[in-house]
Amino acid sequence: MNHLGLKILKASIDVHSEMGPGLLESIYQHCMIKELRLRGVAVDQNVPVPLSYKGEVLNKEYVIDLLVENEIVIELKAVDGILPVHEAQLLSYLKLANKRLGYLINFNVPLLKKGIKRFLLT
Repeated sequence: MNHLGLKILKASIDVHSEMGPGLLESIYQHCMIKELRLRGVAVDQNVPVPLSYKGEVLNKEYVIDLLVENEIVIELKAVDGILPVHEAQLLSYLKLANKRLGYLINFNVPLLKKGIKRFLLT
């Protein structure tokens, strides 16, 4: 999975370099999809994940921003700062989708390396 993580990071940096901070999340989402596909990476957008409660699937779905190679969850943000609720959101998506690796990427920063957090469930 390291090679995919590197492609995600490089794609994120390219999108941030090209577009800069201050745009809507949906803009970054479209750009990330394009950039990842240019790099030969399979990516799905707005992936529904059903909500289960006490073993029963409820009539509610969570939506993952990007799912890379059916393995890595990417949650995109364009906010002033990452809050604990954003981290909890990604961790919940990882658990609900039964995935181990996720990236929380906030494009609304001057330097993108300050906007990327990697999460690994063990």
